[in-house]
Amino acid sequence: MSAASETASRLLAPSKWRAWEFTLWAAIWGATVVFGQHAALVNEIAILALFALSLDLILGYAGIVSLGHAAYFGVGAYGAALFAKHVMPDPLVGLAVGAALGALLGLVTSPMIVRGTDLTRLMVTMGVALVLLELANKFDGLTGGTDGLQGVVMGPLVIPFVGRFDFDLGARVASFYSLAVLFVVFVLLRRIVHSPLGISMQALRDNRLRLMAIGLSVNARLAAVYTLAAALAGAAGALLAQTTGFASLDVLEFHRSADVMLALVIGGAGWLWGGLVGAIAFKVLHDVISSFTAQYWTFWIGLFLVVLMLVGRERLFRPRTWFKRGGR
Repeated sequence: MSAASETASRLLAPSKWRAWEFTLWAAIWGATVVFGQHAALVNEIAILALFALSLDLILGYAGIVSLGHAAYFGVGAYGAALFAKHVMPDPLVGLAVGAALGALLGLVTSPMIVRGTDLTRLMVTMGVALVLLELANKFDGLTGGTDGLQGVVMGPLVIPFVGRFDFDLGARVASFYSLAVLFVVFVLLRRIVHSPLGISMQALRDNRLRLMAIGLSVNARLAAVYTLAAALAGAAGALLAQTTGFASLDVLEFHRSADVMLALVIGGAGWLWGGLVGAIAFKVLHDVISSFTAQYWTFWIGLFLVVLMLVGRERLFRPRTWFKRGGR
């Protein structure tokens, strides 16, 4: 094998699917069928996992810290709910609308994000979410204000060559719908993060100056990945509004950004499976602990996170280094 072929083989190796990945996805789909009585929980996990994937894209791969990612989640939720209520109830079209609105907001706000430091990004992202929260509360004639946007009725999910599925009270269709969207996004993101764009983003995260020195545009790449992440967050919000038939100020509140950050902390940033693992662990812990002590479940989650950090997760947000600062 020539040197060029060997180098290409090494670069392509991380992008190849492993046997354990197929096994895990088979287990996830199998659990959805077996535990059909917990379809509502599965639906919540799939939505949180998609939301966590969008955050992992900017935090784990691009190094953009955000505490206001709920802004894009909320825009997607309200957009999909309003679209279903006033335009047409088709779920797939509404999902596209939610993702498009999230991408648009991400594109508009990206210039404020890409040029700042970590502290600036924290404040700007949180500020954007708070501004949108107050606007949603102010224009209660459109959004429903504190009462939420009610009366959202979704039409059947029509999949070409597969069939027509009506959303049921048991959330069976909703869980398969959300999980299918999550799987498609996971496959696409897996391809993206192992593409030249994805590798350059990880290089940018590790050493921005070196990336600039070789002539690559840092701001353009940050804006592109931030817009993509905002679109995915908008899609997650749209799924929540569609599968619950409701959108409220809750989708824009700070705890929404905090929850997805906690899920990513639990699963680990910088590898796509972290969002899925973290979402499953967070939601299952929440469900189990709440069944025993509904008032104090946050205490036990906090204690779990403290223990998790103390057992050796000091490199949580930088799991892989492509360009070290020392130049070696």
